[in-house]
Amino acid sequence: MARAVRERVWGNAVKIEVYVIGCAKCKRLERNLEQALRELGREDELIRLEDIEEIKRRGVMRAPVLFIDGEVKSVGIVPGVDELKAILTGE
Repeated sequence: MARAVRERVWGNAVKIEVYVIGCAKCKRLERNLEQALRELGREDELIRLEDIEEIKRRGVMRAPVLFIDGEVKSVGIVPGVDELKAILTGE
């Protein structure tokens, strides 16, 4: 199992996993995601993981990776705040 580097529980709406390796794109995805959650007033579980083996185990070879409730939503790219809000709301 991957090692949780930082975990915040805001509620039990959805499980958001962000797989990162510390690169600039990874940091930008985290910032955008945090801003999207704030703007939506969401209380979701956010888990930040850095275990590259866990990323590989899930069949993903690029970072950053965004999983929501276990489903891949983005790989190797940084969605903007508005796009993340759409992903989070299912639009």
